[in-house]
Amino acid sequence: MKKVLFLCVGNSCRSQMAEGLLNHYGKGEYKAYSAGSKPEKKVNSFAVKVMAEIGIDISHATPKHVDTFKNDYFDYVITVCGDSDETCPVFLGKSGVSEHYPFPDPATHGGTDKEIAEFYRKVRDGIKDMIFEYFKINGA
Repeated sequence: MKKVLFLCVGNSCRSQMAEGLLNHYGKGEYKAYSAGSKPEKKVNSFAVKVMAEIGIDISHATPKHVDTFKNDYFDYVITVCGDSDETCPVFLGKSGVSEHYPFPDPATHGGTDKEIAEFYRKVRDGIKDMIFEYFKINGA
């Protein structure tokens, strides 16, 4: 089974959604993990909500620091941070392939709860599309 580490800054939205998506759709072929350089105290409630909408439960996930995995090997390390004011974390452990796919941080998106949730859905769906394409997963 291939191991994949998704990284962003807070490990509360994008990388958590990516971990949940790959573990759901790539089950048996991939095992995903996630971490951040400045992990938040908990996973963002909007991320939990929009993932639950597609049948994926990340409510028990916890943000982790990237150093948690420094002694582990990953076949793939993928950064998913993308805002210009963010500095993506660097993985200092051993890995096969490193990739960067920039996604905006939905936690910084303002508006009504409905508008915020819609932005989270767009980011979730973008990450899902990237995962399907990159890992050649059929989403059926």
